Amino acid sequence: MEKILTFAVPCYNSAAYMDHCVETLLAAGPEAEIILVDDGSTKEEWKMVVETKKIMGDPSIEVAATCVRVPVLRCHGEAINVEFAGEVTVEAARAALEAAPGVEVMDDTANKVYPMPGLLAGTDGTFVGRLRKDPTVPHGIAFWDVADQIRKGAALNAVQIAQLLLP
Repeated sequence: MEKILTFAVPCYNSAAYMDHCVETLLAAGPEAEIILVDDGSTKEEWKMVVETKKIMGDPSIEVAATCVRVPVLRCHGEAINVEFAGEVTVEAARAALEAAPGVEVMDDTANKVYPMPGLLAGTDGTFVGRLRKDPTVPHGIAFWDVADQIRKGAALNAVQIAQLLLP
């Protein structure tokens, strides 16, 4: 697979505590997201940039994140755009995602099959769909990603890493 040059992740976060978050967001209105950095990014957007660079082990990766709170009970959804150093076909990206442990590709838009947060709550996997070329950059791929933030989050990730490391 080619080296990743940029990684754009608009993140549509759901709230872990639905009632509390909906009340808080409704009460706060547009001021609900606190602007923390000079470029107008929120704390959540800043975290997406920093964590992506850390996870990918490459501080030179350019990340543009937009995070928005939406009133759904469970699951995070992310529209992801990746730019590679060289040509990567949609088919090659699909094959790489299908081979990745814990990733399930749901990509049959003709039959309206793609990851939907409302249908995937309570699952452990990471679901990917809507794979397509990103025409805005050379060598770009765009896709939609959904995972239940309660089930597939830091705790399950820690358990799965420990299972890989322990005899």
